[in-house]
Amino acid sequence: MTKDSRSLRGVLFDVDGTLVDSNYLHTVAWWQAFRRLDYDIPMANIHRAIGMGGDKLIGHLLGGDPEPEVEEKLDSSHGAIFSTSWPALRAFDGAADLLRACASRDLAVVLASSASEPELQALRQAIDADDAITSATSSSDAEESKPAPDILQAALDSAELEAGATVFVGDSVWDVKSAAALGILTIGLTCGGTSEAELRDAGAEQVFESPRDLLENLQDSLLGPAQRA
Repeated sequence: MTKDSRSLRGVLFDVDGTLVDSNYLHTVAWWQAFRRLDYDIPMANIHRAIGMGGDKLIGHLLGGDPEPEVEEKLDSSHGAIFSTSWPALRAFDGAADLLRACASRDLAVVLASSASEPELQALRQAIDADDAITSATSSSDAEESKPAPDILQAALDSAELEAGATVFVGDSVWDVKSAAALGILTIGLTCGGTSEAELRDAGAEQVFESPRDLLENLQDSLLGPAQRA
């Protein structure tokens, strides 16, 4: 299945693990948060859940519906621990150039993030490409987190885009599942630590290694035909 080259109008980007090298920082932050409450969750399990919203991740890893007080403590601990890493956040090579290349093709560039607003600002500072960004979402824009599609629908709405005229770029199976719920085709990137096989099995239409790899192969990607629209 391919996009009609005449219909492509926008591209949604996940941020953590897709544009910014932060997935393993999140993994460590969650691991420490769980340990503070005496939960011994292996880091590998946590990493495989990164990409879910915090509430879904907690329930997924604890195997049920935790008490609201436990969920709140874990979420706030993760946020506090992760915030200490903000000064060290780094965008992946090519991330800013990729956003600008998409904008130069007259595509609306939307950051579909479920980070808190302060965290999103730290991520945007790391990317350093605000001139190419049409709009961005944060956790306050979605009622339910990934793999529910709420944040992607909010991203579409923020730029007045239709799902059928949009491509999503993400790094986790939860990204792919979220996009599929709205009928949005996904380009997967493996730089967040999820393999090409896993991303394709989840339904990713194309997979590249990184923002730089996608940029260097942009014309052959789902985003390539946009300049001929």
